[in-house]
Amino acid sequence: MRIVILDDYQDVSRDFEDWSVLDADIDVVTRPVTDTADLESLLAGAEVVVAMRERTVFDADRLSRLPDLRLFVTTGAANASIDLEAARAHGVTVCGTEAPRTATPELTWGLILSVLRQIPAEDARVRAGGWQETIGGDLAGSRLGVIGLGRLGSRVAAVGKAFGMDVVAWSQNLTAERAAEVGVRAVDKDELLATSDVVTIHYKLGERSRGLIGAAELARMKPNAILVNTSRAGLVDTEALLAVLADGRIRGAGLDVFDTEPLPGDHPMRRAPRTVLTPHLGYVTEETYRVFYPQAVEDIAAWTAGEPIRVLT
Repeated sequence: MRIVILDDYQDVSRDFEDWSVLDADIDVVTRPVTDTADLESLLAGAEVVVAMRERTVFDADRLSRLPDLRLFVTTGAANASIDLEAARAHGVTVCGTEAPRTATPELTWGLILSVLRQIPAEDARVRAGGWQETIGGDLAGSRLGVIGLGRLGSRVAAVGKAFGMDVVAWSQNLTAERAAEVGVRAVDKDELLATSDVVTIHYKLGERSRGLIGAAELARMKPNAILVNTSRAGLVDTEALLAVLADGRIRGAGLDVFDTEPLPGDHPMRRAPRTVLTPHLGYVTEETYRVFYPQAVEDIAAWTAGEPIRVLT
């Protein structure tokens, strides 16, 4: 049996689990997949593929080009980059893993503080022999606007309250009762954008939510507000965000997700002012990988024994 572990950019999958228990030929791919032909070449003869989250798309066309594939394991309990219906049609079992809920909310606060206090810029200034130049903002007494009050947004909201912030939230189906359970207040989207000092996005990307924050929404934000997105790049209109950053119409932005990943070297976001950019680190922690990779091995072993577990439907 040939197993291919895709998208292991840091070459750490074998550090977090002993794959030899599977008695299989295992290949680890540490670079991004460039295109469909590249993927087809990498996976030729592979019966099992393990993918890291949504780094590589497996749509119907790509799945049709992988006749040897029988088991697809994705880290996490869902993966929008996999066409599950097409996988079933091709006789491919798709299994997932559990995922800790703490890593992305923690990174969210790292980005909020980094933008608000301009930590990366001041760090670089000290290392270059300079001293303080910026004047940061304050969290206590300011308003945090949480777009999406699910399992991740709720954790971000709790930390905002600990900082002494006034926390409000919005999502399309959020009720006042659900918001009250988390100890925050539900408002409409326009009010959240117009009154929040920090806007953080924790929303599922879909056809209805794509472009959720566009030019009109960004125009409603306060001039001293910051936007943080650790969810999905498609929720924010990148061109519109670049424009408001260039014009100084918001304080800044912290981004962990991008339309194309890895972010191309010539992408204008790399030069955008008042930004802190991280390379999709939301789930990249030791704790998370100690769940992802061992459970991937469990999935493969169970499937090999004829009793697949954590099957995605």
